[in-house]
Amino acid sequence: MQKTQRIHSLDSLRAIMMMLGLVLHSALTYNVTVHGNVWNIKDTEATNITTDFLVLMIHSFRMPIFFLIAGFFGALLFYERKPWQMIKNRTVRIVIPFIVFLLILTPIMQFSFGYASETFGGQENALTNALALFSEFSVYIPKSTSHLWFLYYLFFATTFTVLLAFLLKKTPKLTQRIKKNGNYIFHKPVLRILFFSGITFFILTVLKTPMVASSTSLIPDTNTFVYYTSFYLIGWLLYTSKQQLETLKKYDWLCVILAILLVVIQGILIQYADLGLKSNTNSPLLIAFSSSIVWLFIFGITGLFIRYGSHHSTRMRYISDASYWVYLIHLPLTALFPILLQKVPINGILKFLIVTIATAIVCFTSYHFFVRNTFIGKFLNGRKYPKNLKSL
Repeated sequence: MQKTQRIHSLDSLRAIMMMLGLVLHSALTYNVTVHGNVWNIKDTEATNITTDFLVLMIHSFRMPIFFLIAGFFGALLFYERKPWQMIKNRTVRIVIPFIVFLLILTPIMQFSFGYASETFGGQENALTNALALFSEFSVYIPKSTSHLWFLYYLFFATTFTVLLAFLLKKTPKLTQRIKKNGNYIFHKPVLRILFFSGITFFILTVLKTPMVASSTSLIPDTNTFVYYTSFYLIGWLLYTSKQQLETLKKYDWLCVILAILLVVIQGILIQYADLGLKSNTNSPLLIAFSSSIVWLFIFGITGLFIRYGSHHSTRMRYISDASYWVYLIHLPLTALFPILLQKVPINGILKFLIVTIATAIVCFTSYHFFVRNTFIGKFLNGRKYPKNLKSL
């Protein structure tokens, strides 16, 4: 099989979806909505409904797009290299970083979130209490996957899909039929939205939820696995129809505009119609909204990246290389920076923007000086750059 040239647009798209996690987590502290155990930090004096809509919108497409692109590149490795090389690559890039950073970050996150939670809760000696955690052995033992949950489920999705791919290799006629039908569906802009929205609608109806709350439990969650693996599988299928990538540019802007409009309507319904995004809510209306929104965003945003990001960009390549590190270390910072702004008399939107920018500056600075040209960069990205490198 002829090897696929580097697809800069999808590389950039994957990186930006990862980076949006920084924006999403920076916004949660200023949400009006109470997120319970998901996010126990709230600046009650600076909440703003705008951040709620931002979180709702980003959550609706970010991880589905990421898993779809992961499935696409997983298939590329599987079919254009030997399958066992693909398995080795995914182990080195997913499994080992997950284990290493989960162990490193667990005590740091317990400190940062414990300190922030007690500070915003008005607890005296919050810093002393948080520092005392380091003297307890249990603080070093992971109790959840935290924000690394996506690596956890990416491993499960990859394993499931690879096993399925091995089985399909033994049924060439069925495989060809699937490729032919997939190629036809991806070629038709309206059909692909309706078809894949229908699949997602069916899955969410079976799971009895309009939106899957990603599980951070160390015990695998069925809903999280089924939902995100479905996007990984479709991304794998997209690779077999990669000649149709250019067709995603058709109606790309329209898809994104429609998706944003639907998110606004969905948000209004959730906020004012008492429909809520609770796990036991099985509203066909909300499920229909979520199913349509995710695929309008997927095809719209992917189309825009193909339209405007298909050529090599030194800046985007740098961001793409940095994105893994930035995502891994950003979470404690999004918990700590709001503490510095707690008593600053500005609104929630400004605080959210400051936290986002400050976190990004620290993450990218640390990447540039301590990761990019070190063994850490090679560990995460498979290579490290010479210190005197002037171009990518």
